[in-house]
Amino acid sequence: MNTEKRAVVLACVTLQFDCDRIIKIAKQIADDTDCDLRVLSVLEPTHDYTEAAWQIEYLNMVSKQFGADMTVLFDKNADRAAAEFAKKNNVVRIVTGLHDGGEESFLVGFNILLPEMPLTMVAKDNMVYSMDVCKVCS
Repeated sequence: MNTEKRAVVLACVTLQFDCDRIIKIAKQIADDTDCDLRVLSVLEPTHDYTEAAWQIEYLNMVSKQFGADMTVLFDKNADRAAAEFAKKNNVVRIVTGLHDGGEESFLVGFNILLPEMPLTMVAKDNMVYSMDVCKVCS
């Protein structure tokens, strides 16, 4: 019996309906690289998620259409929570929206925690940008 975990491509989404583009691109990457697809959204803890319910349900439905499980975590530090999730789930690439340029952004924090994790960003116009670690040996 093979107990080795399959490699995972992780789509990191916020609660916006147009994040479905991230899941779609992540599915293409997962298929091209023979990986499983997982979807993650990290929400800041609050007492009322009524406003977010429709977005969560929609993104979960899109995830299921592409054969992926969607996980919702509740944490004030989305970058830390996503990095821990990636470590525990054999993630080999994350796919997310385009970096907003802020020093406090999710991607900056995530990259500090997992600097060697390959990253794909999907812009609102569906342009795809990928970054892989390139190690130079002397």
